Amino acid sequence: MELGETLAVPVYEGVDKDTFLRDIYPTRRPAVLKGVSLGPCCDRWTVEYLAERGGPKDVKVHVSAEPRMDFLHKNFLYRTLPFDAFVRRAAEKKHSDFFISEDESYYLRSLGEDSRKEPADLRKQFPGLAEDFCIPEFFDPEQFFSCVFRISSCGLQLWTHYDVMDNLLAQVTGRKRVVLYSPQDAQHLYLVGDKSEILDIDMPDLERFPDFVKARRYECVLDAGDLLFIPALWFHNTLALQFGVGVNVFWRHLPAESYDKRDPYGNKDPVAAARAMQGLDRALRMLEDLPPDYRDFYARRMVLRIQSRAYCSLPAEAVHTDSSLKSS
Repeated sequence: MELGETLAVPVYEGVDKDTFLRDIYPTRRPAVLKGVSLGPCCDRWTVEYLAERGGPKDVKVHVSAEPRMDFLHKNFLYRTLPFDAFVRRAAEKKHSDFFISEDESYYLRSLGEDSRKEPADLRKQFPGLAEDFCIPEFFDPEQFFSCVFRISSCGLQLWTHYDVMDNLLAQVTGRKRVVLYSPQDAQHLYLVGDKSEILDIDMPDLERFPDFVKARRYECVLDAGDLLFIPALWFHNTLALQFGVGVNVFWRHLPAESYDKRDPYGNKDPVAAARAMQGLDRALRMLEDLPPDYRDFYARRMVLRIQSRAYCSLPAEAVHTDSSLKSS
């Protein structure tokens, strides 16, 4: 078996708010946006500038001996470092100071002041750096949820997962590959919660994950200054091609009451979805009282009922063979 085709994420030049809301946002598909002003950060955020402006504030970081981080099996450590020391380490290929090995990888995902209650906001955690970054005004301010600062070592790959809110990934410095999968391919991704078990998406173990060949892969490479629109529920996997700094801006696509108020990360399923999944688990436990042939029969009927009542018809998949697609 071989993996299926790879489709290019469409690229748009010089997108303003009206163009985004009219031509891109309603499609509910990923898009690379070039030429959107992010402020002076793209020129200023060198390693030394970040270290100086960020200062010695302690940050909690992921440290891994493997460049492919696995959140399900936790193949990394959490360690605390002064931010200025962390930035310099993350930019190195070999380390004289290290926790595991001289070629260990680092990843920072900024947190709120109380990480269990407060979403991350660059303007609060790193105000000196936030002055350099302009949040694109593509959504109403009251929809804002979080502004997450991310820094990755070169070669670091993060696990495939989905988020329940729309977001813009701003690649401020460095280059990053992003691979995405449609929500409609969820059944092919071997999910545990919001994360895929498949770590190596380029050379997967197809004996263990045979259905992965059915998942349609979308791919793009973000250069410094690019934005990637990632709609809610789209799975994404990132690979840092260079040491790089990014900022994710998340906003609420659904009414505020749809989301779990105790979720500072924005990755818990909407309240109605979580309740539905709990109800499904209860129904499946009830079926366990039946003999196997009855359990199989009624499980199939449940699947048919879910398909007829809950599946929705989406527009046909558009094949983008030209990755230089532009919008005026």
